[in-house]
Amino acid sequence: MKKTGMTTLEVRKYNKSKVYELIYERHSISKQEISNILQMSLTTVTHNLKLLETEEMITITGQYESTGGRKPNIYSIVTTAGIAIGIAVLKNCVHFVAIDLYGEILQKDTRPLLFSAEDSYYQKLGAETTQFIDELGSRYKDKILGVGIAIQGLVSADGQTMSDGAIMNCTGMKLSELSAYIPYTCRLEHDSTATAAMELWCDKSLKDAVIYILNHNLGGAVIIDGKIHYGQNMRSGSMEHMCMDTSGPQCYCGRKGCLETFCSADSLEKAAGMDLDTYFKKLRQGDEFCREVWLLWLTNLSKAIGNINVVIDCDIVLSGYLAPYLIEDDIRLLKELVDTYATYPLNNDQIRTNHYGALAPASGAALPYIKKFLEEI
Repeated sequence: MKKTGMTTLEVRKYNKSKVYELIYERHSISKQEISNILQMSLTTVTHNLKLLETEEMITITGQYESTGGRKPNIYSIVTTAGIAIGIAVLKNCVHFVAIDLYGEILQKDTRPLLFSAEDSYYQKLGAETTQFIDELGSRYKDKILGVGIAIQGLVSADGQTMSDGAIMNCTGMKLSELSAYIPYTCRLEHDSTATAAMELWCDKSLKDAVIYILNHNLGGAVIIDGKIHYGQNMRSGSMEHMCMDTSGPQCYCGRKGCLETFCSADSLEKAAGMDLDTYFKKLRQGDEFCREVWLLWLTNLSKAIGNINVVIDCDIVLSGYLAPYLIEDDIRLLKELVDTYATYPLNNDQIRTNHYGALAPASGAALPYIKKFLEEI
């Protein structure tokens, strides 16, 4: 944005935005630093700081040590000037998060709620959402920017309809139905792309990547040039339906041998015959059966990574529910397996994990409201 040809009002708005953006970027900064970095007079900086303080967008959080004279104030943004709510709708439960302007989780909760594409469910979801927001406290309720809903399945390009809801048996469900009893503006997002959005938010260095979302049901996403690649029909990244073995187990899509049946968290739990907390505890203790199950699971994942890597040679991010369980030895073994089965070996740092876990879809679904708020300042 250039100042040339701008009206006085536009210049004032521009200056205020630049001051706020710099404070946001630096987290904490002095008035003199703002002036120096933006090449803006102290008088102009002071005026905009006062405006932003009056609007409760920034606050003084302390003072720097004096280098002679008065101690300079430390300015930071008010992280709760805008709050977004994220919901991840699953078969048997709902994850709730409230995030601040940095995307940090202020409050979280998981509540049992059996999904069905019926009005009775929509009413319960609305009631649970309202209760979750009430628990934030009255001082935050008027700061809520909107509610993002992440769900397992493909969402139409306009964000209004479930174009493929095979997992949840909700193909054709409308956002207007799902959000009918939520008293805030809402948006609908495929849980995989919501997770990818969270990855991009938290790792600004991520440019080209394939994200394997290791949830109870497997998901995926593709990032190209720092942006989520949706594809012509919003299907990019659906690696859960990559066929691994035509005689393999039945997938919920109706076909056999999809990656979903080999590398989802549910498939691991089924193969182990126990809940995953117990399984990983026994695995780390050296249980031989658990080690064999793990080796087979990693082998299948390595083959999928190798297959996709010959199409898109990029970073590989392991995210979702299983990601926090993974340790360095697992990543090392996975890379060795990829190098064994794939055409091309991977670089040592090509596979990475995150630890946002099961809350990544809910957090990612809330992010667009935070981004919009920041863009409009």
